[in-house]
Amino acid sequence: MPLALDTEEMLRLLTRCLDLLFANELEAALEVFSAEGQESSPFHLLGLGVCSILKAVLGMEPELIGDAMKNLTLAERDAREQMKFAKSSTSSHRFQPGIEWEVFHTDTIVFLGMTHALSESFKGYLQCLSNIYKDTRLFKTLYPNGLDAYATPSQPTPSASRQPSEANLQCAETTPAIPVRTSGFLARWRGLGSPTKLMPVLGTITNPANGPVEELILSGAAFGYGMSSLVLSLLPAKIRNVVGFLGYSHDRQLALKALAVSAAYTDVHAVFAGLVLMTYYGALLLASGYQADEKHIIAQYSGIVRRLLQRHPKWSWCILNKAKIQRITGDPGGAIVTLQDGLRQNSLPQIDALLAFELAWTFFQCRRYEESAQVFTDVTKMNNWNRVTYRFLAAGCYVSVGQFDKAQRLFDELSAVLEKRRSRNMSTEIFIEKKLAFYKEKHARRGGDPTRFAESMKISPAEGELEMSSWNTHAHADKETALAHIEELTALTPPMDIQTEYMTPPSGMRRSGMVLDLDTPDELAVRSLILGILHRTLGDYAGARRFLHDALKHYQNVDVNSWVGGATQFELAVLEMKEGECRSNAGRTGDPAEGDTTLEVWKRTTKSAKVSLARARLLCKRGTDFSSQLDSRIVMLREEIDIKMKQLGM
Repeated sequence: MPLALDTEEMLRLLTRCLDLLFANELEAALEVFSAEGQESSPFHLLGLGVCSILKAVLGMEPELIGDAMKNLTLAERDAREQMKFAKSSTSSHRFQPGIEWEVFHTDTIVFLGMTHALSESFKGYLQCLSNIYKDTRLFKTLYPNGLDAYATPSQPTPSASRQPSEANLQCAETTPAIPVRTSGFLARWRGLGSPTKLMPVLGTITNPANGPVEELILSGAAFGYGMSSLVLSLLPAKIRNVVGFLGYSHDRQLALKALAVSAAYTDVHAVFAGLVLMTYYGALLLASGYQADEKHIIAQYSGIVRRLLQRHPKWSWCILNKAKIQRITGDPGGAIVTLQDGLRQNSLPQIDALLAFELAWTFFQCRRYEESAQVFTDVTKMNNWNRVTYRFLAAGCYVSVGQFDKAQRLFDELSAVLEKRRSRNMSTEIFIEKKLAFYKEKHARRGGDPTRFAESMKISPAEGELEMSSWNTHAHADKETALAHIEELTALTPPMDIQTEYMTPPSGMRRSGMVLDLDTPDELAVRSLILGILHRTLGDYAGARRFLHDALKHYQNVDVNSWVGGATQFELAVLEMKEGECRSNAGRTGDPAEGDTTLEVWKRTTKSAKVSLARARLLCKRGTDFSSQLDSRIVMLREEIDIKMKQLGM
C-alpha cells in the first residue's frame, strides 16, 4: 500500500515546473522534473512525460516518445495505486475521497493516447476511446446539470452555449447539485456513492472551488471529457463510423464548452485546455471558410489567449495565436509586430520556427513578397521538418515580384534535393516535384532556355495550392490587397470575358500568334478559382460564383492540378453560406430579397451548400493532392452548417 502523498504540495511543484515550460524554458523544466527524489511522484512522472511529448512534437528529439511512454506508464500505474488507497482515507476536500486520483489517472491515459498517436499506432486511438466512458461518468457526476452555470474565458458570467436549447436553459435556472458518498454495499458497488443529500455544485460563479485540489478535480474532469470527446469527433469518418457502432458517441460543441470551462480555471488543466482550444479555433477560423457564430468563436479564442498571456507572457504558442487572431480579424500589421516581438525573445529554435512561418504568411497576405521570401528562407535554418516546401514558397514569392534569377536558383536547389530524396518524399514534396516538371515542360514548349523555366510562371506557385490548403490568405485579404490581386490576374492573357463589379473585360482584340501567359487548363482553372475567392471576400457573390463555375469548366481538362475540382466545390459551399448570411441580415433589416423570409433563405442556402460539399467529398479521392487537408476542411464546414441549422430550428 503506498504512503499517502501530499497532493496539494505536489500540485504546487508541478505548477511551478510547468510555468517554466510555458515560459519556453523547456530544459529548465526537465531539470526540475528529473531532480533527485522526484521520481517517486506520479505528478512529476506526468510532467516528464508532457515535456518529452513537447520535445518530440517540436522535432528536437523524436526518440523521446519512448521516454514519454515510460514515464506516463509509471504515472498511470501509481495513479491507480493512489486511487485505491485514497478511497479508504479521509477526504481533504468536499468531494468523495480519491476522486482527485481518478482525474489524475484520466490525465495519464489522455497523454498516453497522444504518445501512441504520435507513434502512428492505432492503439492510441483505442486508448482514448476506452477512457471515454470513465470521462463521461466523472463529467456527469461533477456537472450533472450541464455547463451553463460555469464561466468560460470569453464570459466571466454564465451564458448560453452556441446551441441553446430548452433543456439547457432550464438547467441554467436550477441550482446544480452533486451526489455525496455514503457508506454501505451500494456505495462501494457504485464507486462514487449513493446520494443521500444534495449540495451545490462547486466551481460555479456563485460557489467557486475551495483550494487547488478541488480545482484540479473540477477542471480536470471537464478537460478529460472535452479532450476525449473532441478527439473522437475529429477522427476520420470511417473510424468514427466504427466506434459509433461500438457505442461511443460525441458532441463536439459540448466538448468545446467543457474545454472552455476547464480553461477558465487556474490550475494546470486550464493551460492544457487553452492549448487545445487555441489550436482548434485557429484551424477552424483559417480552414472552415464559414462559421455559424464567428463572433462567439473569436471572443472565446481571444479570451483564452488573453488569459494565458497574462499568466505566461513569454509563451510563444500564445504569442503565435494572438498574431493569428490579429491576422484573421483584419489587422495583419499588428500581427507582424506581435510576431517580430515574439521572435526577439530568442526562445527554442523550433518554437521560433512556428512564429517565423506565421510571419512569412502574414507578409505574404500583405503582398510584402520579398520580406516573405526572406522569412521562408530563414525558417529552413530553424527547422528541418520540410525545407523543400519552405524554399518552394520563397521561390514563389520571388516570382510574384519578377525576381526570376533568385527564384530560379531556389528551384534549381529544390530539383537537386528532390532527386536525392526520391524514395522518401512527403506529400507536399511529391506535388512540388510535379509542379516543377509541369513548368519545365511549359517553358520547353514555348521555346525557352531550359535553365530559365521560372520565367514561364505567370501565377506564382505560392498563390495557389499551398496557400489555399494551408493559410487561406485570400479569404482574409483587405479590399486594397484583393483589388491588387484582381488587377494582376486579369492582366494576364488570355483575357477573361466575365464582367463583375470589380473588373471589366479588356476592349482590345487578341492578336493572332500572341504567346499567351496562361496556356493550360491547369493555370486557367487556378486563376478563376483565386478570382472567385477574392470576389467573395469583397462581397461580390454573383461575380464569385461565375468565376468558380469557370474554374470547374477548366478543371475537366487539368493535367496536374487534380485538387482544383474539390477545392472549388468547397469554396462554392462557403460562398453559399456567406451569401445566405448576407441575405438573411438584409431580411432582418426589412429588405428581404424577393420577399423571402429568413428561414426560407437558409433552407435553400444550406441545401445548396451541402450539395456542393457532397460534390467536394466525391472529388476528394485518395491520391488527389491535398485530399487530407480538404477532407478536414469539409468536416469543419459541415459541422458549422449543422450548427447554423440547429440555431434556426431547422
